[in-house]
Amino acid sequence: MKGELRALGLAHGLLLGLLLALPLVASPRLLPWAAEALFIMGGFQLRLADRRWDMRGGPLGWISHIRMAPGRLLPWGAAAVVALIARRTQDAQAIIGAALLCELLLYPMCAHLIGRLARPLAAALLLLLIAGQAAAGSEMMRYMLAFITGMTACLVWLRGPDGDARATGLAFAGLSAAVAAPMAAPQLLPFAVPAGSVCAVLALANLSVLRRRPVPWCSNGGQDRLKRGLWPIPSWLS
Repeated sequence: MKGELRALGLAHGLLLGLLLALPLVASPRLLPWAAEALFIMGGFQLRLADRRWDMRGGPLGWISHIRMAPGRLLPWGAAAVVALIARRTQDAQAIIGAALLCELLLYPMCAHLIGRLARPLAAALLLLLIAGQAAAGSEMMRYMLAFITGMTACLVWLRGPDGDARATGLAFAGLSAAVAAPMAAPQLLPFAVPAGSVCAVLALANLSVLRRRPVPWCSNGGQDRLKRGLWPIPSWLS
């Protein structure tokens, strides 16, 4: 997805770059948390770029999606290589396995199921998915739930008003709470990472669609506001 939500796209690229450079700039133990946030953002971006999925019929949509999957799997392959360099073999296997299952199986299945939900039900499902990530029994399961969480967050955002100030404020408030909660209670970190990632993605998505104040429509095309020059400009066609 290119050129649609600039702030979110920049954050996605920055997060991927930080993940790839994590063994050099920070502790490799942070890699699972960064990968979880990347799966949430990847699910959001994919669902946003593929909004016409619901209009496809039969297996042709599945085939078309799978044909474009290799290009989307390259960042996950790079993340797995970084995990191998950091000597975290289990994380590398979890990233590759979750990426393959999400791209080739979970997304085609969940795009139809989640797309039928109304916005309140999708929001309730989003909360359940965030809680489920913290209770996941394995890293691969947590990454898969993170991907579905991103898809659901995208659906909630798409069915809301563009650039809603209240939604933007709630997203920033949730992000602040998710950052502060682990400082007060470290055991809340498994809940705070997915919740903070979702709030950050929603806040960036809302900021990306903010526009200038609309100019009222004029029947004369706004010609009255144009200033006439001091001298007429000669035309080369005359």
